[in-house]
Amino acid sequence: MDIKKIQTALKEKGVDGWLLCDFHNRDHLAYRVLGLDFKKMTSRRWFYFIPVQGEPIRLVSAVEPARLDALPGEKRFYRAWGELHAALKTMLGAPKKLAMQYSPLNNIPYVSIVDAGTIELIRSFGHEIVSSADLVQQFESLIDHKGYESHLKAGDKIQHIKNEAFAEVGKALANKKKLTEYELARFIMKRFDEEGLDCGGESPIVGINDHPADPHFEPKQEGTYTFKKGDCFLIDLWAKLKEPGSIYYDITWCGFAGDEPPEKYQEIFHVVRNARIAAVNFVRKRFTDKKPCFGWEVDDACRKVVVDAGYGEFFVHRTGHSIGEEVHGNGVNIDNLETKDERLLVPGICFSIEPGIYLKGEMAARTEIDCFITLDGKVGVAGEEQMELVRVHG
Repeated sequence: MDIKKIQTALKEKGVDGWLLCDFHNRDHLAYRVLGLDFKKMTSRRWFYFIPVQGEPIRLVSAVEPARLDALPGEKRFYRAWGELHAALKTMLGAPKKLAMQYSPLNNIPYVSIVDAGTIELIRSFGHEIVSSADLVQQFESLIDHKGYESHLKAGDKIQHIKNEAFAEVGKALANKKKLTEYELARFIMKRFDEEGLDCGGESPIVGINDHPADPHFEPKQEGTYTFKKGDCFLIDLWAKLKEPGSIYYDITWCGFAGDEPPEKYQEIFHVVRNARIAAVNFVRKRFTDKKPCFGWEVDDACRKVVVDAGYGEFFVHRTGHSIGEEVHGNGVNIDNLETKDERLLVPGICFSIEPGIYLKGEMAARTEIDCFITLDGKVGVAGEEQMELVRVHG
């Protein structure tokens, strides 16, 4: 954590200070931003105030006096709740514009963490509270060169494992051997482990025919489908290197067991493919033109292609999510459906583009890539991009 950089950002945003706080390890973002150990239990409230100018102030319980000792700044204590309120009021001083982990109308729920009572308390002192969403993105979600290299290395391995998974389907069909969704998912996880990849213990999505019409379908042993000729299927796989600070890689590909996929399946795949391309082109044009680019706008550009094709009601989720040390990171999401993400796409951000069409009881198509914005504003896509359905011959 670099206090001077945070204070520079506060000045640029016209904010007088950033108030971070926690109780019982509720705010993982505060720990990430401040570089604190999130695994260490916090049983009393603490507050850390970074003013736009001057020295930070630590406010901790006398019961846990060392909780913020890893951070710079003056240390103050409280015991009773009345002392806490008085100490907070004194620490913050005259009415200010303060950033907190809060989002107006809960528009960005990923950073809307501080409880309503604490917000009420700070407002009662006369302060205006604004969202820390952009600050969180800047100081927790930007990926450096080393992190991006880990993303690319994981991507190379995952693309290869994805190809192996499609080959497994072909071998099973050719040899007339039983292969289920569940078994293929286990195969992928086994290969992850062999290649030094960590998927966070979550199963990849392997879905046949109507199963992936549930966007978060999880293959289980009970009720699993067996691959057979004529099947439409989807594989969604994500992992990162088993190294500290590694960044996830997350892709989805669609396939067909046979020579000629059903016309409707080809149609919906081409629609989501075109939507994916439109989204990437939108981002690239904005950065080429040196114009601001917001997460919600990219979602609109992508979703318009699906809507214009007549499948809007079947695109049931956001266009993409932030990617970081967690597969769903804390930066800007590509979303104007589930939320209106008003954060800017900025250099150092990694995110997915993954439009999908889900026809319940029939089939589904989703195509997913990962984008990264370099420090010089170039929009890169890591790995191969699917342009046509994978035809698996057995």
